[in-house]
Amino acid sequence: MVPPAMFNEVSFASYIPDPNEPSQAAAVRKAEEFAGKVGKIRSGGRRGLFGKKAQASGAGLYLDGGFGVGKTHLLASIFHSVPSPKAFGTFVELTHVVGALGFNNAVEQLSNHSVLCIDEFELDDPGDTMLVSRLLTELSARGVSIVATSNTLPGQLGEGRFAAQDFLREIKKLGSIFETIRVDGPDYRHRDLPPAPEPISDAELAELADATPGSTLDDFDALCKHLSTLHPSRYNKLIDGVSAVFLRGVHPAQDQSVALRLVVLADRLYDASIPVTVSGAKLDEIFTPEMLAGGYRKKYLRATSRLLALSRFEVPA
Repeated sequence: MVPPAMFNEVSFASYIPDPNEPSQAAAVRKAEEFAGKVGKIRSGGRRGLFGKKAQASGAGLYLDGGFGVGKTHLLASIFHSVPSPKAFGTFVELTHVVGALGFNNAVEQLSNHSVLCIDEFELDDPGDTMLVSRLLTELSARGVSIVATSNTLPGQLGEGRFAAQDFLREIKKLGSIFETIRVDGPDYRHRDLPPAPEPISDAELAELADATPGSTLDDFDALCKHLSTLHPSRYNKLIDGVSAVFLRGVHPAQDQSVALRLVVLADRLYDASIPVTVSGAKLDEIFTPEMLAGGYRKKYLRATSRLLALSRFEVPA
């Protein structure tokens, strides 16, 4: 549970705030202040009447903003700045860890950490809401500081995806853990760049794949079918050692379940900085207008942004 390799060297100093977006410079200052609090909390605590120190509750910071404004950069900078042990993972990866270890064991394993960094915080179903609310509440009470990024305010998590009003108490409990900081600005991945690249022909795609050591070449439909047989936690293994991905016959996703698997794959490809080249439809046409109008809109827009960035990466020779 560490940041993706592309964030290995980031720091507060390497974050370049947009001068037209004052919230970005403010977010850097707040993130640095938060990192400074973390060590003090772990080493502090109030002494009780009988001389035993009571562990102070952990601090909480929630970086809210659109995709591509550098929230993950700040999250990784916090991770690099605080003492070990510490943990970093996406919201989905955190739920996978709890599923693998069991709830009580996960609490024990994480309770000695200085900080838990959660990227892409989102609640897609009631089970996740209850699980994460309880986990973070218990960890915070044990002195673990928690910092999260998302493009949805804590009080709006789950809206449009399930009956959020039925779980309002749990969602409010989650929101009370965090101080929310807004990070505004355009998507840096596509600032002043042209629209999505045009797909190439099947023949060109095959030729490029043959000339690229360590690359993969798959039919889009076959890939979607294969993803349905794997738990999303195994998508990292799927792309391990891959230098570039070539996809033939890309077209709009048939349904929501296929689209959501493609979102997870896009995130893992982006974390690993693996270039993507396609034939068929453009990468910004995978998610249909109906999908973009629904409750998973922000997920699909983030995945599109990341796929377009990967399509502009240089394919290794």
